[in-house]
Amino acid sequence: MLNNPTKFLFLLTLMAGTLIATSANSWFGAWMGLEINLLSFIPLMTNSKNLFLTEASLKYFLVQALASATLLLSVILGSFLSSSPYEDSTGTLNVMNTVISSTLLLKMGAAPFHFWFPGVMEGLNWMNGLMLLTWQKIAPLMLISYTFQMNIFFSVIITLCVLVGSLGGFNQTSLRKILAYSSINHLGWLLAAMAAGESIWCLYFLVYTFLSLTIIFLMNSFKLFHVNQIFSLNHINPIHKFAFFVTLLSLGGLPPFLGFLPKWIVIQSLINTGNNFLITVMVITTLITLFYYLRTTFGAFMLTYSETLWNTPTPVIKTTHTVALILAIMSTLGLLICSILFSIL
Repeated sequence: MLNNPTKFLFLLTLMAGTLIATSANSWFGAWMGLEINLLSFIPLMTNSKNLFLTEASLKYFLVQALASATLLLSVILGSFLSSSPYEDSTGTLNVMNTVISSTLLLKMGAAPFHFWFPGVMEGLNWMNGLMLLTWQKIAPLMLISYTFQMNIFFSVIITLCVLVGSLGGFNQTSLRKILAYSSINHLGWLLAAMAAGESIWCLYFLVYTFLSLTIIFLMNSFKLFHVNQIFSLNHINPIHKFAFFVTLLSLGGLPPFLGFLPKWIVIQSLINTGNNFLITVMVITTLITLFYYLRTTFGAFMLTYSETLWNTPTPVIKTTHTVALILAIMSTLGLLICSILFSIL
């Protein structure tokens, strides 16, 4: 991408759009930043050599354009209604906040507005998929946090996110779709973390971004796209393979790995605020998510499983192998390292 000046320019404007949206002091400025971000991401997605990328970019553009138009319309209507002397400003404000939050949830691909997300993710390559899973969620999450209130609407959204994210990945064999449904599940946890405080959901998002980066770096290095390809990785040291795929369990929040740390904090804060039913649903659905992560990593964890001998080893640069192993070790031992640092400080 850095060798292509056009794509590098669009990457810079993509980042600028996110920064404009998050630092704007008006909804119109936030909408403008989201539009710049959208119009910069579309050229990064498209590739004339791959028709799936073209289809995914068209689907992404239509959904995002619908969400942006609805956001702008709701902001304009809200400003008119709130200034009217004949309207109840409190009720109008609550309705407008709900509509604005719905459009931002549609932009992120949160349930029940997730219909486009797995299909778009399936059509992208791994690097664009990483941007869709992480960077493209920053601006909508920041804007939602400005108006977030733990009410019935957000409780339903969180419940649907964790349910759809866990059950949707059951019958998937594509690794990209599995990560897409995993992202929907994590969005539920991120919204729940907002109820605990800004620093907690920011910590959750940073850990989620780091783990997603580690997994996608691994998948991209070994050109993995489907679950059955994991069984054909017979040219990798078993210890390295084990370390790599433990990162998936860390993403699922299995203790004592790094991914458990933010979930532990969210669980504790929700219990303190009395949301016992919500946290019970979230923990149960996380166990379901861990089930299909285990199914995905089955080929790496089995000590005696048959390997096909006719697979041609994928050439992997030694530096790439080392970086992937370091990232995997950090995600595996991150919680232990954090605990030691906190105890020292």
